[in-house]
Order: sequence, then C-alpha cells, then structure tokens
Amino acid sequence: MSKWSALLRGRCAYNPAIQVLSPTLYLISVPLQGLMGYKERRTRQWRYYTLTGSRLLSPVREPEKLHQWLELESFVNPSQEWHDARMTIEGDIVPAKVVNVFKDLLETSIKTRGLTNKVSVLESVGTAVRVAVETSEAQIEVKLVPTVELMNYWPKRARWPRLFRRWPSTERARCIKSFGFNLMASSNYHWLLSFSRAEQVLLSNIDEDGGCRRKCYRVVRQLKEDGWCPGSKPVITAFHLQTLLFWTCEKYPCTRDWKDFRGCVLRLVQKLHKCVSQHYLRHYFIRSHNLLKYSNTNELDEVAKKINHFLENPAADRSNSKSRQ
Repeated sequence: MSKWSALLRGRCAYNPAIQVLSPTLYLISVPLQGLMGYKERRTRQWRYYTLTGSRLLSPVREPEKLHQWLELESFVNPSQEWHDARMTIEGDIVPAKVVNVFKDLLETSIKTRGLTNKVSVLESVGTAVRVAVETSEAQIEVKLVPTVELMNYWPKRARWPRLFRRWPSTERARCIKSFGFNLMASSNYHWLLSFSRAEQVLLSNIDEDGGCRRKCYRVVRQLKEDGWCPGSKPVITAFHLQTLLFWTCEKYPCTRDWKDFRGCVLRLVQKLHKCVSQHYLRHYFIRSHNLLKYSNTNELDEVAKKINHFLENPAADRSNSKSRQ
C-alpha cells in the first residue's frame, strides 16, 4: 500500500503502468503473465458466442479501430492456465472473463492480506474493476485493468512515424517502437491497444533542446483541473492533453518554436479549444481513432466556453487563479 501511495503521489520514478486521469482518479494496468512470443496474425472474421459460451444467430460486433480480438494461437507457447475455460472461448482470450477471474483473485488477496480497512472493491459497470484506496492524504479511486504487455512488437495499424515528419528523430522513433504496446481488458470481447510505454519515452527528455514543452503541458493541465474541467471524472483528462502535446510537437518540431513560454502555452490552449469545440482529437499513434468520440458533447461544449473565455483575456484569468490560491 505504501508503494502504491508513493507511486500515485509522484514520490518515486514515473511508472508507465499508472495513468493519472484526475487528482483523485487513477488507471493502473496490471500485467498478465504466461503469454509470450506474440505475433500479429489474421484472425477469423466472425464470432457467434456469448460471454457464457452459448451460440448466437448473428455475429458479435467487430472491434473498433483502437481494439482487436486476441487469440491463443497468437502466442508461441501460452502457459497452461490460459487454456482454462474460465478465460477463453473458442480459442479467444476474452477480456470480460479474464476480468472476472482477476476480480475474484483481487477480493481474496485484499482479505488474506488484511487490507480491508484500506482497500475496497467498488461496484462497477462493464468490465472495469474499481477500488477505493485510503492513502495518508485522501481517498482515491483506482481503475485496475488486466493487461497483456507485448514488448518488441509494433502493431501494423499504428502507422507511425508519419512520412516527412521531423519530430521525433528517426533514431528516437525506432527506440520508441521497440518498447511495443499493450492490450488492455477494458471491454467485453475486444482488447484495447495502449501505448503507455512509448508515450513515456516520448515524454522523457522532450525538452533536451532547452524548450518549454513539458512546462507548457503542466500549466495547461493545472488550468484544466482548477477551472475548465475540474472534478474526479473530467471529460478532458491528462491523457487528452498529453496527446495534444504530441501533435503540437510534431507540427512545431524546431527548438525555436518552444522558446517563448507564454506564446507556447497560448498555442497549446488554442489547439485544445479547437479540439474540444469540434469534439475531435485524434489518437497520436492510430490517427483514425477519435478520442472524443464517446465523450459527453454537452460537457465538451461547456469546457470549450470556459477555454474561450480564457483566450479572450488570459491575463485576467491568471490573476483570478492567483487570487484563489
């Protein structure tokens, strides 16, 4: 628990398995063992089963752009427990079934470790496993997601880096791709592609040329949390801002583009306003996927109004923020 608390409060090295969605809401990917030697292969097109294993007359819907099926045959030699019917159906590793097994193990572990006064499993909708964690400072909510880590493999649908782009450098992009990607059990049938390790490498040394990129990101994140989009479950998260930063770095790759701190912050805010107003923000690695596709449009419009108000008079907004502090 003390290790979790330290990680979540930023008192030790950054862990790509932890995403800070808001000051009191975290997402932690829990690595699954026994699945090695992954290779992308062409899967069968249709599935006709339910989560209980019964047959359907019409097929299960196909995965969206940021999701995929996961078959046991995609791995060279999966350990024997992955052949258990509690986690697979017709050769597919089914996220919802994996989550059920994980939740049972988690509840047992909390009891046997004597952590019931510090950790409690919350009621969840869908495949999410949510827990409330008591830290020394406050109670936080953590979403735990079983995750298959696929090192040294880059998915074909992530066509990155893009041609004729100067950021990041070719050598750095090659290094980033060697970190591979993850598959997260965040829906019933399909696995969500995640690039948290690659994103962390992108963020590390992002200002090695003396720029102010990361500082701009932190300022905009603070503005979002203080006024534009506060609360424990914001419609715009730190991940959205991080994605926006990557796109801006790609468009403005030169050192001179990141010397004027005030101008760079305003540029980032303007881009955020455009994305929120249009309800459209492309995923950085899979650009055909809109990260705001299922966001509440009314909430997005309200955030857009607040950002527009800031852009009309940034100095006044900054003064108000200082007076509140």
